[in-house]
Amino acid sequence: MAPVSFWTTPAAYIHWAARAKPAIFWSIVVGSLGPVTLVVAPPIRRAFGDGPRPQIPLTYPIPKGPRQIPTGYDD
Repeated sequence: MAPVSFWTTPAAYIHWAARAKPAIFWSIVVGSLGPVTLVVAPPIRRAFGDGPRPQIPLTYPIPKGPRQIPTGYDD
């Protein structure tokens, strides 16, 4: 069977490509879902209660009071 031209019958071409060249066909399908996910995923995540992340601390917190020297670990 000769390959089907895409512009004459797109549905037949997609059917042929899924059977004759499945690796290329499915890589295009999965790759095309990436941009769609950027638009669809955030509202779904918010609907499930995934809120904003806490801000990452930029400094280490300094403890209050005098520093306690550890004892009992001398060589």
